[in-house]
Amino acid sequence: MENESAIAALGALAQGTRLDVFRLLVQHEPSGLAAGEVARRLDVPQNTMSAHLAILARAGLVRSERQSRSIIYRANLEGLRALTLFLVRDCCAGSVELCAPLVAEPAPCC
Repeated sequence: MENESAIAALGALAQGTRLDVFRLLVQHEPSGLAAGEVARRLDVPQNTMSAHLAILARAGLVRSERQSRSIIYRANLEGLRALTLFLVRDCCAGSVELCAPLVAEPAPCC
């Protein structure tokens, strides 16, 4: 991941509704949620939600798939992984033992 992509992803997540959307979609992996259902669960107008989802998609954090009349959105876990690795790539000047707690924290849930 390059700086530009990381800035786009971090910028997309730096807004409350979009952060809530991303966290909701992560909770519903791998099945995803229809755009209308995301809007309903977060109590956001559908046209506003469409704009938020588009920003997250351009940042590489969500992906969509048409299923019949619905568009199903899913968290792009590969995009999240790339962003996370970008942020910690040079962690602690290569001292693995210093970075171990950072990596161990999410391990039980994943």
